[in-house]
Formats: sequence, C-alpha cells, structure tokens
Amino acid sequence: MTQYIDIGKIVNTRGHRGEVRVLPLTDFPERFLGMKSVLLEIEGRVEARAVEKTYKHGKFVIIKFAGIDDMDAAQSLKNTFLKITREELTSLPEDSYYIFDILGLEVYTTGDRHLGRVKDVIQTGANDVYVVEGASPRPLLIPALRRVVLDINIKEGKMVVELPEGLE
Repeated sequence: MTQYIDIGKIVNTRGHRGEVRVLPLTDFPERFLGMKSVLLEIEGRVEARAVEKTYKHGKFVIIKFAGIDDMDAAQSLKNTFLKITREELTSLPEDSYYIFDILGLEVYTTGDRHLGRVKDVIQTGANDVYVVEGASPRPLLIPALRRVVLDINIKEGKMVVELPEGLE
C-alpha cells in the first residue's frame, strides 16, 4: 500500500482567479516552487493535480491548479492536504529522521527495559523532545540528543536510550 506524506494544507483562496493559499507542512518549502503536479486528498481519495504556477507569499505558498479557474472552484479545495509519496521525500543527512518515522517507535533503555512508545515529537528549536507514553502513568519527555538517544532503528520500530539522571 502506498504511503502518502502531507507536505501542505490549503487554508484559503487567494484572489478570484482560482489560486489557493497553502500552509507548508514541510521543512523543505522550496519543493513547491517549480512543482509540475501534486497529489491532493479530496473526500478520502488521492488524486494528482497539475500545477500551473507557484510562488511564495509570506509564510504561505500560492498555487494555481489547472482547471481551478475561479474563487468558487478554489474554495472547494479549502482544508485539502497536499501529499507526496515516500519515494518523493527529500533525502536527509545520516542519523536524521522524519518525524512521522519516529512516531510509534518502541523505546527501550540500554538495559532493555521497555519505556513505552513515541506518541509525539515536540520541536523546541534547540533539540526535539520525544514524548513517550506507556510504562509510566505520566508521559516521559526524552531529549533528542546523541548522548541520550543511542540508536534508532526504523525498520525494527525501536529506539534505544540512555536516560539522563533525573529522568529514570
């Protein structure tokens, strides 16, 4: 089954010629510029749409789709997600991971004690923080630092950590 990844959300229309305002949901918003087509999820179906033009406007990207020529047609796309396949992802440097790959990993200590599952990733600016739920009544917040997160194995669905003093 094909996995689709959200890269943007249509949040509104722009003007009266069928353009839409897209909020990028990617660390690589430049991917929109020069895009020839994109997948849209409309009423549970994923379909390809040709892109006529794109340009940046503040924190948004403005997109004009082929066949969407007025504000009413553009309005029908509001709250639609723009998607790509896993094969279209931008390559990351070694030891870097997409958040959607981290979510759901089972977390263990170096002593093989199960701590739970990654339920969320908080992006703080300095370093990410993994929210792990399961073994304890309250969520465990694990800083995504090399000295703490020793191994991530996406294929096995496992993360191994060395908890700093005070987190144990």
